[in-house]
Amino acid sequence: MTGSRSSDAKQLQRRALTVACTLLVLCSSPVQALKPGDRAPAFSARALEGDASISLSQYRGKVVYLDFWASWCAPCAAALPALDALRKEFPQDQFRVLAVNVDSDPRLARQFLERRPVGYPSAADPEGALPAQFEVETMPTSFLIDRQGVIRHVHRGFVRDDVDDLRRRIQKLVAEGR
Repeated sequence: MTGSRSSDAKQLQRRALTVACTLLVLCSSPVQALKPGDRAPAFSARALEGDASISLSQYRGKVVYLDFWASWCAPCAAALPALDALRKEFPQDQFRVLAVNVDSDPRLARQFLERRPVGYPSAADPEGALPAQFEVETMPTSFLIDRQGVIRHVHRGFVRDDVDDLRRRIQKLVAEGR
């Protein structure tokens, strides 16, 4: 049993290193990161759970908080329950949280969510196409998107103190109807 755990740990480390290297390569490209005022890129990806697909266009007309996360990311582990709590504060017809997991093995993300369940959907992107499309530079990175699909705020990293600022930004967009 110990050998199996050791093998699993080494495999997990290799996967984490692969994802980290991929993100490093993406971040070293001379592309300018998406910023407030840019239109959020359209996408469709397979849901982490089940056979459904998730697309950003499904949420047009709502304020969306799009969160990129990974099971190996400690700040992501803190962000997921905080985002789930924020999600519950606003009406579903006005505000939604949508996540994209970037683990190279989606099983790791599903196992992570079994221990830390959330009530919002997560897409699986093991190839890393969406972080490249959104020009993600660090984990977690999130985009607050208005009802017309325009990025209004880009949030990199996560600490508990971020929640109040995020809540104010979401409240403002929901109240504006934008």
